[in-house]
Amino acid sequence: MNLSEVNWDLDSAGTWPLPVKAATIILVCLSVIGLWIYFDTQDQLQQLESVEKKEQQLKKSFEVKHKKAVNLEDYKLQLKEIGDTFGTMLRQLPNSTEVANLLVEVSQTGLASGLEFELFKPRGEVRKEFYAELPIDVRVVGRYEEIGLFVSGLAALPRIVTIHNVKLSPKKSGKLLTMNAIVKTYRYLENGGAKKKKRKRRRAKR
Repeated sequence: MNLSEVNWDLDSAGTWPLPVKAATIILVCLSVIGLWIYFDTQDQLQQLESVEKKEQQLKKSFEVKHKKAVNLEDYKLQLKEIGDTFGTMLRQLPNSTEVANLLVEVSQTGLASGLEFELFKPRGEVRKEFYAELPIDVRVVGRYEEIGLFVSGLAALPRIVTIHNVKLSPKKSGKLLTMNAIVKTYRYLENGGAKKKKRKRRRAKR
C-alpha cells in the first residue's frame, strides 16, 4: 500500500484502504477518550484528592479524640486532684471573721520567737480577683536565730502568711538585728473582689 496514492480528503474517506480506516477510527476513539478523561474524569480526580485530604484530617482528628477518650479517667482523676488542692488552699485563706485572730497569731509568733516589736502596722486591704491581701508593716529586733524562728513560725501557721521586702540591719550593740519587712496575710472573697469592684465602677459611670 502506497500512502502517497491515498486521497486524504475526508469526503473520500470511504475509499481509503482498510488499514488506514482502522487507524483513523482508533485515533478518533483515543482522542474522544482523552477529551472525556480531561473534561470529566479530571474533575472527579480533583474531588477524589480533596476527599482523600479530608479523610486524612478526619483520621488525625479521630486519633486525637481517641487519645483523649482513652485518658479520660486520668483526666478526671487529675481534675479531682486539682479540685482537692484548690479546696485545701481555700481553707488556708481566712474569712473576714478569722482575720483578727490571724493578726494576733502573727504577733504572738514574733513574741514567742523572742523578738521585740517596734512596729506592727496593718495596711489597707488590697483586693485581687478572688482574694484580698492584708499587708502588715513590721519592724522587729532580735538575734539572727530569733528572726529565723519567726520566719519559720509564720510558714508553719495553718493559714497562708508570706513575708516580703525583708531588710536586715545591725543594731549599735552589734549582737542584735533589726528586721523591716512586709508580712502579708490573705482572705478569700466569695463573690470575687476585683471584678465585682470594676462592675460597680462601670454602673456608677452610667
